[in-house]
Amino acid sequence: MAKIKQSLKKSLFNRYFATCSAAIFATLALMGALVIGFSATYFSETSREALRKNAAQAAEITIVGMAEYDYQRIPVATVQNGYRIISSTTESKIFLVNLEGKTLICSEGENCNHRTYSISEDIMKEASEGEYDGSGTLGGIYESSHYTVGIPIKYNDVPIAVLFASTEATDVWFFIMDLMDIIFFCALIATAVSSVAIYFVTNKMTRPLREMAAAAKSFSTGDFTVRVPVDGEDEIAQLANSFNHMADSMSDLESVRRSFIANVSHELKTPMMTIGGFIDGILDGTVPEEKRKQYLVIVSEEIKRLSRLVKSMLSIARIEAGDMKLNPTDFDINELVCRTVFAFEQKIEAKQLEIVGLESDEVFVNADNDLIHQVIYNLIDNAVKFVNEGGCISFSYAVKDKNVFVSVKNTGAGIAQQELPRLFDRFYKTDKSRSLDKTGVGLGLYIVQTIVNQHKGDLLVKSVEGEYTEFTFSVPASDPKILKEKNKRRNTEEN
Repeated sequence: MAKIKQSLKKSLFNRYFATCSAAIFATLALMGALVIGFSATYFSETSREALRKNAAQAAEITIVGMAEYDYQRIPVATVQNGYRIISSTTESKIFLVNLEGKTLICSEGENCNHRTYSISEDIMKEASEGEYDGSGTLGGIYESSHYTVGIPIKYNDVPIAVLFASTEATDVWFFIMDLMDIIFFCALIATAVSSVAIYFVTNKMTRPLREMAAAAKSFSTGDFTVRVPVDGEDEIAQLANSFNHMADSMSDLESVRRSFIANVSHELKTPMMTIGGFIDGILDGTVPEEKRKQYLVIVSEEIKRLSRLVKSMLSIARIEAGDMKLNPTDFDINELVCRTVFAFEQKIEAKQLEIVGLESDEVFVNADNDLIHQVIYNLIDNAVKFVNEGGCISFSYAVKDKNVFVSVKNTGAGIAQQELPRLFDRFYKTDKSRSLDKTGVGLGLYIVQTIVNQHKGDLLVKSVEGEYTEFTFSVPASDPKILKEKNKRRNTEEN
């Protein structure tokens, strides 16, 4: 049992736990990547927008300063102080270049390295025609990547210079690294909490499976008393319910099996002891010679009883194994009943019985002729055994819902109501039948029920103590169209 539990844990529990943990980890990783990506994009757009505002403010300062001198010169000191104020609040670099790309004024003053370089012609063209927005080293001016925005300074709608605002793009990576630390810490906590939750949930989900495995181990030893507790209405609970139903069926089957073995043993033992005792008595001379024939007749009857028992058990084995296949044909069941009744002619005359219902019209059914003959034979045999002296056995037919219902009714002592539910059990014999039927083994009605069920029919019994017993079984009726076609073909062949 411990090995089964350990195996379940190693397989189902670990796989489910690992799958859920991996799914959570992958989800968190994807969410982290999306957050970082969106955040980096947002940070970049925010930085660029800030640069545009800085460039616009610096351009306004430049234009106002130049306007005081009728756009003939630039007040460098005034404009440069304005650049410095704007750049200090936003940590950016602001510089003004002429149309040839040479730096004229820079917010960094003497520390400006823009003066040693010229802005490339392509960047100047893009900036002077509208707006430049890019990232990189600005043609080699910067050693690291920068976000740069450039807008033109115009006089009478004609560009006379370009104003650039730049800030380091590496700031976004510091922001991303800080964000990654936060995400990693949160993911670590979420993974730990979810792993604990998954552990307990998985353990609760697999507990019924472990209990089923333990119960199955008990079943293998012949103990069918173990049941799995059912909690809830989910799929696991439904599986546990089905498992318990299976256990009930196995328990019932085991009881039937033990009862079957006990009954078979009893049915075999009694005639064999009788046969053995009489044969030994004849051989050792205990039985007088004048009585030997009488005892040999008893031995012969007991051998026939054993033969009937073995034949019945073989029929049951064939039916339950599915070896007895149906071979349905269309035939008149009333004719079959008449032929079967004639086989009991001597017993019927001995009891001076009245037979009613054989004069019925043709009643065609579509069934296996041999198997239905066995059904009718067993029912008539019971009727003849238990009918009262001078009593009546009657037959009747009814057609309903494409089925033919055949009834065999006999007068007599009847059957007690409490015994009716067990009447079709194997080896079951009522108290009255034990005294009246010394040769039966209690398998006839079980075989009858099994054959009728194979034909998808029903077998019913009604009885009133002291009055009658009636058995009714149903089989499929023949298709009238097919019968009509067969009769037409037969008439044609005869003519």
